[in-house]
Parts: sequence; C-alpha cells; structure tokens
Amino acid sequence: MALSFAHIALNCKDPMATERFYTQHFGFHRARVIPVGEEQIVFLRCGAVCLELFAAKGAAPGPCPEKDGPAYTGVRHLAFQVDDVDAKIAEMGSAAKITLGPLSFDAFIPGWRTVWMTDPDGNIVEVSQGFQDQENPPAMEGAGR
Repeated sequence: MALSFAHIALNCKDPMATERFYTQHFGFHRARVIPVGEEQIVFLRCGAVCLELFAAKGAAPGPCPEKDGPAYTGVRHLAFQVDDVDAKIAEMGSAAKITLGPLSFDAFIPGWRTVWMTDPDGNIVEVSQGFQDQENPPAMEGAGR
C-alpha cells in the first residue's frame, strides 16, 4: 500500500484572509471547496502540499505562539523553502510579520538561513533557504527504538 502525505488542517479566524496569505505569498491555489451547511471547507494546494481551511469555532485557549513556535506538544510551525529569504521578506512587505530572525545556520549547513513569521491566524510560518538533508544521518537512539 502506497502512503503519501495528504494535508494539514488549519482553523482560521478569517478563512478568506488566510487563503489570501497563502495564495499571494506561497503559491497556493484553490483545489476544492466543500460546502458544509452555511460554511465551507477550502482546500489549497501548492505542488504536493495541501492546506485544509476551516472557520474557527472560538478563540485560541492561550496566547499566540512566538518566535519559532510553541515548545509544548503539537505543531510548532509550517515551513517553506525559498531561494532567497531576504527577497521573500521584501516581496511580502507588511504581510511579513516577523517573530524571529532572519538567522543564519551556517555552522550546520553553509547557506542555511531562516526567518519565522505569523500568518493571519497567528500560526508560525518558517521561511528558509539552503537547507539540505544530511547524508547518512545517524540512527535513532534510546528506548523504544
């Protein structure tokens, strides 16, 4: 049985603002709209990545995440690769609400540079350049392997 990643579902204060953010700045397009009563679920696609947007049913239980995302259990941030972080920030203008960076990680990978920002719902979005997979990464260690 083949396995492929399907989507990430986001609850949105304003689904239209969230859709605009990801379509204007990250190349997503509407892939499907499913009416559910008086609301709709919108699927956005960019290549193999799909976002499913729902209208939120209430306020977040705590403050919006900061810097590179929350450290508690759950999703820390969404991440996208670009050719040039600084050019992407400039292109986004005031829509790039930066929470951390840009930072250089040349000590790990030459040319790896990252910035974190928020989307219209306060989710942290990482924009990075130069990341590369490690050749022959070490095996997982510890109990439960």
